[in-house]
Amino acid sequence: MSRARADEEEYWHSSKFRAFTFDDEDDELSQLKESKRAVNSLRDIVDDDDDDLERVSWSGEPVGSISWSIKETASSNTSSLEGRDSSLQKGSSSYAALPKQVSSYSLSSLFKGEVPLYSMAKWLCLSLSAISDTGTKNYAPELRRPKAEYKDYSSDWSPKDTVMRMQRGKVCSLERFRSLQDKLVLLDEAVAGHDGNVITAVLIFLKRTLRREILFRELEVRQVALCHLIHFLKETGEQKFLLDLLRLCFFSLSLQLSQYREHLNIQDVEKRREFLKGCIGLPFSAEDTSHIQDHYTLLERQIIIEANDRHLETAGQSEIFRKYPRKASILNMPLVTTLFYSCFYHYTEAEGTFSSPTNLKKTFKIPDKQYVLTALAARAKLRAWDDVDALFTTKNWLGYTKKKAPIGFHRVVEILQRNNAPVQVLQEYVRLVEDVETRLNLATKYKCHDVVIETYRDLKDRIQLTAYKCKVERGSAEEEKINSILSNMVRNAS
Repeated sequence: MSRARADEEEYWHSSKFRAFTFDDEDDELSQLKESKRAVNSLRDIVDDDDDDLERVSWSGEPVGSISWSIKETASSNTSSLEGRDSSLQKGSSSYAALPKQVSSYSLSSLFKGEVPLYSMAKWLCLSLSAISDTGTKNYAPELRRPKAEYKDYSSDWSPKDTVMRMQRGKVCSLERFRSLQDKLVLLDEAVAGHDGNVITAVLIFLKRTLRREILFRELEVRQVALCHLIHFLKETGEQKFLLDLLRLCFFSLSLQLSQYREHLNIQDVEKRREFLKGCIGLPFSAEDTSHIQDHYTLLERQIIIEANDRHLETAGQSEIFRKYPRKASILNMPLVTTLFYSCFYHYTEAEGTFSSPTNLKKTFKIPDKQYVLTALAARAKLRAWDDVDALFTTKNWLGYTKKKAPIGFHRVVEILQRNNAPVQVLQEYVRLVEDVETRLNLATKYKCHDVVIETYRDLKDRIQLTAYKCKVERGSAEEEKINSILSNMVRNAS
């Protein structure tokens, strides 16, 4: 029993055919070699005189049976078509078609004994040799990129088109931009696109292809790109490059500021104006350039106003210049001083003139608070109380008037008191202070008795009214007003 089992195991382990595995060594070439060795051993199989063994096919059916013969014939007729279809569908692993040979031999005729064994073996060996000569080369067509993608590398894209394609995430070669002008146009287009990734990519390209002094010089007038490069160098830790860049920027800024300060040494007004006009083109930041532009415009206005007012003052044609002669020239004065001067001498002029306060406010974008403070100080100095009143009076869409102060009425009271405003004017604006405690403090400080008495009356504070009665003059209108209020309180209480 044990011997029979041992023979059975030896039979199965001694099989010359190997099972399918996924090992690398079981590739097509090794299978072909194995098949060739199997064909070479067909002579021994056929010459075997052992008739007791039953020959079977790979499907398990006896060789030479009717069913086996039908399947073998059908497979020989359709094998070429099926192989062609499978090669088209699985193009990645199919081999080239073998050269067709005219032969009437088949495996079925071989196993049936209709063909001499040596002839059939010779035909199979020649076929296998043809297969082995082809090697393991894959004849499937190579998968290539679409022709449209090659345009990213070979077409002559403009800087604008290149930036647009980079924004869409497509790969574009920047190496074709060789001249300095093309590289700068590319950088300007990237900045105009407002895409930080594209700007950084272009800056990396320029950093690699331009000398430092050229790159730094061009970045001085491109503040957005400069900020992107500084941030990139901080992120990548390129400290030496970053220090060189910051050192050059600081030196350039110091040089620009030194050049701008030179206008202080120019005494001639016309020459100073021309010098400031040239400073506008210096590579300052956008904010600093705006300040220099305002400085130039202000000096230009001052020259016009000074020439006109000097003529009026000399001719004596203006009453305000006769009553309040000018103590100094308006040239080279700050903007606030120029606004005060304009509110003092030209307050009623139309907006279309250069000396009009409204024109200055609009041209230099002066905030409402600054304008109201300056105009209030100028008109209060002239004791033009009607102009002060008009400064704070507004109308709603129904036509009702209302007083409104963007600086707060407590500051209005302080400015009016410094300019010796009458008590009646002070009391009018003290009443407009909303906070009760602040209102009482201001009224007490500036002796606005009516405001104090009215506030205590509204609060129904008899004790404070009685105490304040001692602070007013005896027999005055204020004392009589307090007595009347106290009597009404006692009458109402009873």
